[in-house]
Amino acid sequence: MTNKERILATLRGEPADVLPFIPRLDNWFYAHEATGTLPARYCHATLREFADDLGLGFHSIVPNFKGWRRGGYRDLHVGLGIYDLELSPWRVEFHNVGITEERNGKGETHVVYDTPKGKISTTTVYTEKMLRDGITLYVIKEHALKSAEDYDALAYIFENAEVIPTYDAYARYREEYIGERGVAVALSAMWASAGHYLIKELMGFEDFYLERYDDPDSMDALIERLNPFCHKLFEAAIQSPAEVVLSGANYDFTFTTPDVVEELVVPELKRQSAIAHGMGKFVATHTDGENQMLLDKYVAAEIDIADSICPAPMTKVSLKETRKIFGEKVTIWGGIPSIATLKESMNDHDFYKLVEDTLEAIGKGDHMILSVADTLPPAADFNRLLYLKKKAEEFGPVK
Repeated sequence: MTNKERILATLRGEPADVLPFIPRLDNWFYAHEATGTLPARYCHATLREFADDLGLGFHSIVPNFKGWRRGGYRDLHVGLGIYDLELSPWRVEFHNVGITEERNGKGETHVVYDTPKGKISTTTVYTEKMLRDGITLYVIKEHALKSAEDYDALAYIFENAEVIPTYDAYARYREEYIGERGVAVALSAMWASAGHYLIKELMGFEDFYLERYDDPDSMDALIERLNPFCHKLFEAAIQSPAEVVLSGANYDFTFTTPDVVEELVVPELKRQSAIAHGMGKFVATHTDGENQMLLDKYVAAEIDIADSICPAPMTKVSLKETRKIFGEKVTIWGGIPSIATLKESMNDHDFYKLVEDTLEAIGKGDHMILSVADTLPPAADFNRLLYLKKKAEEFGPVK
């Protein structure tokens, strides 16, 4: 079987010849590429060539957030959570809004959106050090929404935004670059719903909860006005050539609390999953945080893939507990905490024991795609990656 066939079989609950091991390597690779510290064998290799030579599948769930669209606006709207990526299944054009930007030598970008309803401003940060450290996402220093007084202006921006499907580059990527190495995943958005959009990108953590407590009706009205824009993003993604759509990322019960996830995320993910399943496709969401009291929410959302499940000892939830709650309903993509690949964080004895415990928790291996969660860190020990590959191959057929 090819890696693509193994992944699709796993998602459908069908047998596979071996346990799929599809680690996310981009942060490790790009950090070493930026610092000139790739192994000599790979100093002129691409990420795909690197993965091919190792005999690993290609992980494409989380996009390359440095792969800007040629001739596009690149990182101009990152303060709104919008990355203008070459392989995105959509691009967004803002109409009837004045946009000005100011950049400094500290990696900061300040953008002002001038609307008839008022001004919205954002500030983002991305530095050379972040690049060297393997960090691909920008930091939002100034959020778009500071108070309820900004709601009308923000809603105006998205009510005048056009979502344009863009499939040509993605289709070539799926056929020529991914092929049988894995499944092609299209990013709907890093937020799963309009409500998730607020806490994920548009508001500060404390501001979100204070505003939601003080005036939930106004926030709900804003969410209703943002819904059409968010629905258009998902529609563009699900109509793309992708087999899997990624919708939403970065959950943690301390800031995306169980009640918020249940109220503002689950219904929309369930709606998206129903659409995807009707088309023979799958929905993934990026579950890379502390998932206490959230696992049952993912099941209720009827998603197919919980990407980047990171178990104990890096979080408080064991892989065994996660497997018990998910059963045959949700496929785990992950299972190995990233600290296990760091010699300074885990000695050899503890690493080998963790791997054995992981394989025991996997059981018969169904609905399990082994990976390092969230990603292979830049300081990871390369030999530990190779050991994980070896143990996955030795696991034997998945029944």
